[in-house]
Amino acid sequence: MAKDLDTGPAAEPAGPSDPDVVLDAGDAGYSKTLQPRHISMIAIGGAIGTGLFLGAGGNLAKAGPGLAVAYGVCGIFAFFVVRALGELVVHRPSSGAFVSYAREFLGEKGAYVAGWMYFLNWATSGMADITAIALYVHYWSMFTSVPQWVLALIALAIVLCVNLISVRLFGEMEFWFAIVKVVAIVTFLVIGVWVLITRHPVDGQVPGLHLLADNGGLFPLGVLPVVLVAQTVIFAYASIEMVGVTAGETARPQEVVPKAVNSIMWRIAVFYVGSVLMLVLLLPWTSYSASQSPFVTVLSGLGIPSAGGLMNMVVLTAAMSSLNSGLYTTGRILRSMAMAGSAPGFTSRMSRSHVPYGGVLLTSAVILCGVGLNAWLPDKAFGIVTNIAALGIIATWCMIMICHLAFVRRARRGLAERPAFRLWAAPWVNLVTLAFLLGVIVMMWFDTDGPGRDTVLLILPIAAALAIGWYRVRARVRDPLRRL
Repeated sequence: MAKDLDTGPAAEPAGPSDPDVVLDAGDAGYSKTLQPRHISMIAIGGAIGTGLFLGAGGNLAKAGPGLAVAYGVCGIFAFFVVRALGELVVHRPSSGAFVSYAREFLGEKGAYVAGWMYFLNWATSGMADITAIALYVHYWSMFTSVPQWVLALIALAIVLCVNLISVRLFGEMEFWFAIVKVVAIVTFLVIGVWVLITRHPVDGQVPGLHLLADNGGLFPLGVLPVVLVAQTVIFAYASIEMVGVTAGETARPQEVVPKAVNSIMWRIAVFYVGSVLMLVLLLPWTSYSASQSPFVTVLSGLGIPSAGGLMNMVVLTAAMSSLNSGLYTTGRILRSMAMAGSAPGFTSRMSRSHVPYGGVLLTSAVILCGVGLNAWLPDKAFGIVTNIAALGIIATWCMIMICHLAFVRRARRGLAERPAFRLWAAPWVNLVTLAFLLGVIVMMWFDTDGPGRDTVLLILPIAAALAIGWYRVRARVRDPLRRL
């Protein structure tokens, strides 16, 4: 059994320029073994997932080529969120990330809400991931006879072992997962450019701008479907904030994190907006559907052998990466909360290899319910859990912007000093971003053809559960922050 460690030495101060240096007990005991290349590729991996590789097909069928606009607009706000988080990281690196910042600027009640909503996000996303992994593995005939729940259980066991061994192994796994995703996108874009230049037919269609003009233009179904698809687009960018959580386990976060954050914007532009534009220039938007990856549709139309198998491997990698990230981040977030008394005490425990195994095991236990869900409702499991995860993502992003807003206000009163790396035009950008995110929830209500309205209705039971939980733990809550 892993041996518990003491809290160990305090985390490094945020910097001599801060008038009020804050140390969080939840940051003690971590190793600093994540290298700059790990952080950089984790930032890329957080910006590329199944929302692009698989979800873009269904979104194109719903919204048409205007999906590129939706990805672009949502990508800008996603970048604002991660830029705000990056400024907070430079102010004070913390493995507790936005939970620790909520504690500093909003109090323990804010940290409690931020932490459990993030846990809800990743626990339910983990259920979606193991469901997706099982479905992707079933693509190969040799696995079709294996029950879906067995494949889901195997996937969870593999990723759990990686997370428990060491943070360095987690970083290596994420590094290579990101490499696979980037190579796949870049290869597709290179093939697409070659097809456009040579005007090589795709499934009998001559590629080019005329495919847009001949099929209704940029908004063939109107603007409203593009607006309504924002919910699933936001889900596609989930885990982009993970770069902030990794800051507590790298040696030079003030140097590494800003570089990783700044690179996210162009990655969104190239990987998401660029890919969608390429897709609609190669085939009419009506050729895509939710039942098949749009990349497989194009590659199959070009007659490339084994296109389906190769892309299925990439999508499988994206799902494994998401599951891996979820166990990593929730383990750190839960430890930060446990040090304040708002999460079970065992989630504060760390192994000899500096892994907060208590939190990782708790998340795995909840995700294990997804294995049961796969056995009980194999056809509905994915849709059920992604609805809940969407609310967790939006709540987390809102909390990041609120924390940053509080930090800016404190700096204006002379109680803190903003670093050189900062979110521009604060607090106005914060307010606009919050309005946009709340607007996405409002738009969900009007999505009567999809799961949006059911998702909004989940807010009431989730809020009730949070309120009941707070009244149960508030008596033992303590402040783990130490101000120098």
